[in-house]
Amino acid sequence: MNSHDQSVESADGTRLVVRRLGIGDPVVLVHGSGGGLHSWAAVAEHLARDHEVWLPARRGYGPSDVPADTKSFRTETADLIAVTEAARRSSGRPVHLVGASYGATLALHTTSADPRDVRSLAIFEPPLYAAGAEIVPLLDRYRAAFERDDAAAMAAALNEVTRVPAEIVAAMAAGAGNRVPDPVEARRSAVGWLHDLEALAQDSTDITRWSSITVPTLLLAGADTWEPMPTTMNALARTIPAVRRVTWPGQSHFVTMTAPTLVADALRQFYAASPAA
Repeated sequence: MNSHDQSVESADGTRLVVRRLGIGDPVVLVHGSGGGLHSWAAVAEHLARDHEVWLPARRGYGPSDVPADTKSFRTETADLIAVTEAARRSSGRPVHLVGASYGATLALHTTSADPRDVRSLAIFEPPLYAAGAEIVPLLDRYRAAFERDDAAAMAAALNEVTRVPAEIVAAMAAGAGNRVPDPVEARRSAVGWLHDLEALAQDSTDITRWSSITVPTLLLAGADTWEPMPTTMNALARTIPAVRRVTWPGQSHFVTMTAPTLVADALRQFYAASPAA
C-alpha cells in the first residue's frame, strides 16, 4: 500500500517525521525503544485497508530530529500531542492512539495530559516498572558503553532495564546467527535508546496516576511475556476505569512482529465497539 512521509513540528521546534498510509478514521501507532518508522509496518499494512495510519518516528530516532538536550516524557508528550493534532486536522476526526512498550508508556502520558484529540487508547505492555531511581545507574552504564561504542555492554545494560530472561536473550542471539546488523540502523537505535533511558530515569513507577484516563482503553498483552509485565498489566487494568483486555496465548513482547494480524484484528474489533466520534 502506498505511503508518504511528512514532517510535524513539535512545540519546541523539534521536527518529527511521520509516515502515513491508508484512508479512514485516523490511527496513530507509537513505537517502542529501539524502533522507528518501520516498527509497526506489518500491523499498519493490515489497518490501512480501512484506516488512515500515522507512524511517527519519535524524537531521538532518525529521520526525526535528535535534540541535544536531555529527553523527558514532558517533551515527548508535547511531540505526540503535535502528531495527534495534525492527524485530527487532516481527517476532521479524533484519533485512535496505540502504543507498544515504551510507546505505550508515552501514550499513557499523552492521554493523561491532553485527551482532547484521543478517541480511544490501546496499550501493549508498557514497562511501567522500568522507571525512576533504579534506572539511573543503568543509564550511566549504558551511556559509558555508548560513548565507547561497546555493543555488548549496551545490550547487557538494556537487558537489565527490560528484565528479559537470560534464556530468551540467548535464544534471540542464536536466532540472529552470524547476521551483522546494519551499522546505520544499529547506531540510530542506540541513540534512541539513550534518550529513552533519560526519560525513564526521570519517570515514576506509580501506576495509580493513570486512573485519570477515561477514554475507552484496550490493554493488549502476550500470555508468554515475562514478569513483572503480567503483574504490571493487572495493576493497570485495575487502575483505568473504562478498560478492556486481550491476551494472546503463545505470544510475548514481540507480537507486533510475530503475529501482526492478531494485533490488527484486535484493534479493529475494539474500534468497531467504541462509541462513534
